[in-house]
Amino acid sequence: MFYNNHLTHTLISPFPTMSTISNLDLPLNEAEMEQLDRFLLNRIDDDAVTEEMDAGIFDISTLDGFFTAIVSGPDIIPPSVWLPSVWGDFEPEWKSEEAFSEVIALLMRHMNGIVQVLMEYPEDFEPIFFERKVKDKTYTIVDEWCEGYYRGAELLSMQWQTGGDEIAALLAPIFAFTEALEWKAHDLPEDELEQLQQVIAPNAREIHAYWLERRFDQPPLDLPIRRSEPKVGRNDPCPCGSGKKYKKCCLH
Repeated sequence: MFYNNHLTHTLISPFPTMSTISNLDLPLNEAEMEQLDRFLLNRIDDDAVTEEMDAGIFDISTLDGFFTAIVSGPDIIPPSVWLPSVWGDFEPEWKSEEAFSEVIALLMRHMNGIVQVLMEYPEDFEPIFFERKVKDKTYTIVDEWCEGYYRGAELLSMQWQTGGDEIAALLAPIFAFTEALEWKAHDLPEDELEQLQQVIAPNAREIHAYWLERRFDQPPLDLPIRRSEPKVGRNDPCPCGSGKKYKKCCLH
């Protein structure tokens, strides 16, 4: 299994140290990516999964697409909402609080790494796709990433629909590689399928930019909003739980 990602990760250790765990702004290195990928896969006993059960997210490509949708969408999604979608019906049984904290830190750091690239270096953003070699030819596999993106967007499906035809057009190539649309992209000739794959990354960048602009330009509601909590300042910790300042969070 190979990863196709233009982001550079430095191989420093097969496991995160306490210093890297405490720094939620530090992107994952390659070894940590593989560690998180193994954790997601090994947390599920294949014999326990039935067709009616939700296996959640069980590979790094799906997780990358899932997080990309979450940090690119129209509103804040806190970990209390998106984390159950990662586990599905198979929430891990943690051996210790330290084990839980380690995995959560890896998840948050990967999400924050996506945020950093999309916010500061959007042209460098590339999804984590799988690659497969068949008879000396390398094929790009985007289905897992697209399934993850669809899963993330579904958490706020009604809000995403307010993007109208523009967002629908940008989402179409991504969703064409998902079960929801019966993987219709795979009915295309190989050259057309590859062309569709190539627009996924630029479309994801455009989607992030679209919602980013509108987060600061929301029209006033007809009814007054009553806040149960004080308004969050730009330098306060973001309520989504990322550990970043509100002004630098995934949604800003």
